[in-house]
Amino acid sequence: MRFRTRLTLVLLTVVIVSQLATGVAFLRATQNDALAKGNQRLEVGARVFEQFLEIRGDQLRDNVAILADDFGFKSAVATQDTATLYSVLGNHGDRAQADMVLLSNLNGEVLASSHHDQDSAMPFPELFDRAQQSGSGVGVVIDQGQPYEFALLPVRAPNLIGWVGMGFLIDEDVTQEINTLTGLDVSVVTYDAAGELSYLASSRPGGAEQALNLAGDHRYLAYSSALLSTEQYQSHVLIQLSRDELLSAYSRLQLQLFGIVVLMLLLTLAAALWSARSISQPLIALAQAAQRIGRGERMALPKEGSVAETQQLASTLYSMQEAIAKREATLLHQSRHDRLTNLPNRLSAVEDIEQLVARARPFTLLRFSINDFRDINDTFGYELGDHLLVALAHRLQQLPEPIHKAYRLDGDELMLLIRQANFIEAQREEMMTLISEPIRLDQSMIVPSLSAGEVSYPEHGNSARLLLRRSDIALDQARRHRHSHKRYQDGQDEQHLRQLMLIRDLQEAVDKNELWMAYQPKVDTSTGHVCQFEALMRWRHPTLGFVPPDEFIELAERSGNIGLLSDWMLIHVCEQLQRWKHAGHHLSVAINLSASDVIDSDLALHIQDLMESYGLTPDQLAVEVTESAVMQDVEAATRTLLALSDMGLKIAVDDYGTGYSSLAQLKRLPVNELKIDKSFVLKLDTQEEDQTIVRSTIEMGHNLGVRIVAEGVENLASAALLKQLHCDYLQGYWISRPMPAQDVAPWLEAFEPINFAAPLTQAH
Repeated sequence: MRFRTRLTLVLLTVVIVSQLATGVAFLRATQNDALAKGNQRLEVGARVFEQFLEIRGDQLRDNVAILADDFGFKSAVATQDTATLYSVLGNHGDRAQADMVLLSNLNGEVLASSHHDQDSAMPFPELFDRAQQSGSGVGVVIDQGQPYEFALLPVRAPNLIGWVGMGFLIDEDVTQEINTLTGLDVSVVTYDAAGELSYLASSRPGGAEQALNLAGDHRYLAYSSALLSTEQYQSHVLIQLSRDELLSAYSRLQLQLFGIVVLMLLLTLAAALWSARSISQPLIALAQAAQRIGRGERMALPKEGSVAETQQLASTLYSMQEAIAKREATLLHQSRHDRLTNLPNRLSAVEDIEQLVARARPFTLLRFSINDFRDINDTFGYELGDHLLVALAHRLQQLPEPIHKAYRLDGDELMLLIRQANFIEAQREEMMTLISEPIRLDQSMIVPSLSAGEVSYPEHGNSARLLLRRSDIALDQARRHRHSHKRYQDGQDEQHLRQLMLIRDLQEAVDKNELWMAYQPKVDTSTGHVCQFEALMRWRHPTLGFVPPDEFIELAERSGNIGLLSDWMLIHVCEQLQRWKHAGHHLSVAINLSASDVIDSDLALHIQDLMESYGLTPDQLAVEVTESAVMQDVEAATRTLLALSDMGLKIAVDDYGTGYSSLAQLKRLPVNELKIDKSFVLKLDTQEEDQTIVRSTIEMGHNLGVRIVAEGVENLASAALLKQLHCDYLQGYWISRPMPAQDVAPWLEAFEPINFAAPLTQAH
């Protein structure tokens, strides 16, 4: 045999042997690499699951923080208004898409919950202990065998008054979303203490049971991670990947490898070595890239290799990495931005404010609210209300310097961050003009009416929480007084805390008998005798002393506690009328009804039951209601007042002249009396304008067949003038100040009827 032939045969043999060895090694390395990447994918999937729970936990914490900081919610917690608590928890839970909501007191006893009985013990003691130690708690809990991601935060007003939490069920939606992110089969499994299966959730089309059956199958790679381990339950997440699916992309390489071996018979040994090297290098790069992805690092797309499948695998790994990164970026963006307007949300605002405070850079916060936004939604629909918010958000983003950033805090509340300590009034007015331009809604032009509250750093606070709270106080002042702008003033925070204290203590005031009724007489000008008393509520707070009725009654109406006060008043007035009746004094008392009272369809029946219980006649009880209370819901108020009138009760409209009604509107109501507001009576003897108003009101009222009461009569001259104007009844300090119930009978016995026919010479 010729040497060339032998050399050729040797070379060919070397090439064949080397290629066969390389092929076998390649196939084995490929299989091992695929399995390694499969395990790494499982680990990556486990980390994605953990990050998903962390992000959802942060979102829960943010939503719970918004709820815990809500003024109305804190008011309801302070008063333990169960109905309001369930309503607020339900609304916020639906808005946050939470599966479970819970509120407990400081001792962990449940006050309101979507899943637990009231007054039951805290269902998650470990999370509760952790929240008490660290100020908040977020983690996985088990409730009735089902795993939840749950966030528990304190409610402060300003002291700690309770704990509120929300949670979402780790169910098929969660496993399906992780499956979408990673392409892996994900199952959540929970066992009880007896080892019995209590909960299954899986992204596998065949269901969770099939996922458990395949957990021990050698055809599948599996990775298990513990979610929670307690004495009662063991909860795990099970991540699976099919070996066949993992290795299918590499099975075709075997035939290609044999083709390469045949081709290498025609090539030189150098070409064979080059071919082997060109195949091995991309695989090594892919293995290293997979390891970096497994560690959470970013990788660049490797250069093209000689094998298309290798490049395809590299592209697949890179695409998976980009998809995970994009999803994480999306979740992060959604957690810090409002989905409707795409403005940064409250969490972003807190972070930005804290950064500026840390750098000691002065700035101003201008917090906006859309006036009558609920009416806009009711009139135009929620879709067009959302359009209004989007339009305003766009305008805020287009504002020039020194406006730095716009946020949507909640509902109809927006905020601007301005990088200067004092926002000049001219700048503010120009800005308000720009953002208040008409907006077209459903073929109609609407001019947004805005109220704004302003605070500045460092003048008004040195923390994000304090500045946001004080901006809310300033905004509340602007809304309540119908002003376009209010800047926070020192002391308003203390007033806000005082209001929270009064709202919280109203319940105890009723239970501890801190409330009492005072009675002020009315005199009939035609006879000079006392014809009736008006019942006036008083409150002496144990620490704050005397609280003006205008203050605590308004707070009771705002916090939803006015019904509690009304029930207390009705019972005490009826009891007192019964005592006077037994003592030989058949007296008549007028009670004041609030706006919520007058639209209560059950009020008339309740009063009738009380009158029957205490043996009262209709002439002993009368009703006074303000214009503003009637005008809030004229139809409902009319039905209630007609029912009271049918019972024989007299109806009077209080503070007439200060509201929005007219005598023509009042013709629809069963009104017997009009009470001229004291602001028109106090200076009646010196103000000709007041005399004109009072004279006109008396004449028009008499023409409509109603009697007129003048309250605020404080001197002889006013009393004489009112008598000349034919006013029917007088009430005021000139006759008597409001007195406790025990002083009424002695005062009546000493009272001498006023002779209005003769010249009035002295005060009573």
